[in-house]
Amino acid sequence: MTIDQKACSWAIERHRETNHLYDGKPYEVHLWQVVDIAKMFIHCIRDEDREFAYAVCWLHDTIEDCRVTYNDIRIMFGIEIAESVYALTNEKGRNRKERANEKYYEGIRNANAAVFVKVCDRIANVKHSFESGSPMLKKYFDENEWFMLQLDSERRYAPMWDYLQSFLNKTI
Repeated sequence: MTIDQKACSWAIERHRETNHLYDGKPYEVHLWQVVDIAKMFIHCIRDEDREFAYAVCWLHDTIEDCRVTYNDIRIMFGIEIAESVYALTNEKGRNRKERANEKYYEGIRNANAAVFVKVCDRIANVKHSFESGSPMLKKYFDENEWFMLQLDSERRYAPMWDYLQSFLNKTI
């Protein structure tokens, strides 16, 4: 079993154990959406890092949502994956701005594949919000300039940003 296959099974099981839902559906629906976006843009990642990136896609919300610790992930998947998943875990805060602060974005920028995974996650959330008519779409629109500046000011992932912007433009 590859590391990303192991991460898939493990992450789905952790979310099921906590009855964690995504818009009323099993949380794995969101995880599959993130991985599907990653597949669309995997060409942005070096060949040797692709399996790693997919593993982080599967695991990206486990610390934040599943009563899983950094050490649980480190033991199961190694320190590098644990560091990336930890970087993608929101800070403690009373609102979105406090939870996704400058320290949070700095951690993402400094962890392997974390920017790629965070942008995949945002695209999946925006696409879902667009398709379901969620009011979150407006929040994503309002945050986008800051979000992009924090994660990819050099537009290393330009095709991903263009795809994300195509959904956000529909909110105007």
